Amino acid sequence: MRVLLKIGGAQLEHPESRAQLCRAIAAGRAAGHEFIIVHGGGNQIIQLSRRLGIADNYQSGLRVTDEATAEVVLMVLAGAVNRTFTASLQRAGVPAVGICGADGNTFFASRHEQDGVDLGYVGTVAGTSAALVQTLLGDGYTPVIATVAPGADGQEGPFYNLNADMAAGPLCRAFGCAALLFLTDVPGVIGEDGRVLPAVTPADCDRLVRTGVASGGMLPKLQAALLALQSHAAHTVRIAPATGDDCVLAAMQPGTGTELVLEHRTPTEPDDTDNPDAITGEPTDDHAPEPPTREHGAENDDSHD
Repeated sequence: MRVLLKIGGAQLEHPESRAQLCRAIAAGRAAGHEFIIVHGGGNQIIQLSRRLGIADNYQSGLRVTDEATAEVVLMVLAGAVNRTFTASLQRAGVPAVGICGADGNTFFASRHEQDGVDLGYVGTVAGTSAALVQTLLGDGYTPVIATVAPGADGQEGPFYNLNADMAAGPLCRAFGCAALLFLTDVPGVIGEDGRVLPAVTPADCDRLVRTGVASGGMLPKLQAALLALQSHAAHTVRIAPATGDDCVLAAMQPGTGTELVLEHRTPTEPDDTDNPDAITGEPTDDHAPEPPTREHGAENDDSHD
């Protein structure tokens, strides 16, 4: 089964957690699954920006990316974070190739504005080509994708910085994945009682956002996950923890994290708990309710996560 894994930058900061995650991905490959990885790296960008004396500037939870910051984003995401992660995968026995949008014209970006605010070189996915990713997968490699890309207008200039959560859905759809897993540093979507919710609908998400139960970095994940589900980007969309040597395989089964569904199952409907390929999840619906439209947040103020 082909699965897109969205990995937050926080899971890649420390060698121990990165190595554990890579072992989990290796275990998933050994079980016969095929992975495409999209990663963030906002904390790492902040650290280098501060070392270089570049001030942080956020609007509505997203970094305002001027030309100087765009250079740092490219260096960090497509450079240090991507290459270090790729090397860790190789050490875990996962053949991997690190790429960004420019490689093989895999994806282009258009400028993103938030509530009329010009965020500079912050972008959204404007076009894709699956050719390079398909070639890599066909040759047994795992693509590791940094979400920076040139502009769709074809003009030379700074690369755009794409929020990795929001880029995951369009890329999942473009690459023909059966599932989208957001692996993060929380156990799932937390409900009003402080417990992990096994499944949430668009109506549940709207309530959690309106009441402030879901906030910060969970907001872009919920919005991205709902958009992915409603646009047929994946049969299953789940937010799950990125801890443990079996976290990837665990995230592919009911009972781990939170699954995004269009409506809750009734007690008489069968589930797939005993099915090793239970990740197929709920069917999508073109007439599903709209996802919550709150402004983007980011874990640890990380708009690249």
